[in-house]
Amino acid sequence: MRLPETAATDRLILRRPRPSDADAVFAYASDPEVTLHMDWPTHTDVSQSLAFLEHSETGWADGSEALWAITLAGDDRLVGAISVRPHGHKADFGYVLAREQWGRGIATEAARVVIDEAFRLPGMTRVWATCSIDNVASRRVLEKSGLEREGVLRAWSVRPQKGGLIEDSYSYSIVRR
Repeated sequence: MRLPETAATDRLILRRPRPSDADAVFAYASDPEVTLHMDWPTHTDVSQSLAFLEHSETGWADGSEALWAITLAGDDRLVGAISVRPHGHKADFGYVLAREQWGRGIATEAARVVIDEAFRLPGMTRVWATCSIDNVASRRVLEKSGLEREGVLRAWSVRPQKGGLIEDSYSYSIVRR
């Protein structure tokens, strides 16, 4: 069973991204505040955003990762991205959202959709995510999405925007038994 290329809520459409989304990806991926807690560098050129979108096609093709553009219902413009990487009985996911969309519940809503889709995969019992221990907003998104904090992953992530600092992350999961 494959993950669907589109999913929807009343407010959001998650869809497979397109190369034409590169400018919208660049708009958030070039914002140092958005990328502060990410494990990928801030984009300095739209070609990096296009390469990201091209890489997402590989994940769709081989089933290793499903990445969706987050769009608002009625507006096809990408405002963020969310992806899930299935690995047997477990899957991890991550997300990013344009700063002007923060605080509106969009990341939580998208995360709930992706968690539900992951649990539709045969044998899926665990969905998990990590976040920087300094990223209070992301911790709240994960908790409001139904995940529970499991612990601290010491020296887990390299943060390019923090001078290559290797920092601790929180691990969150939701388990279906």
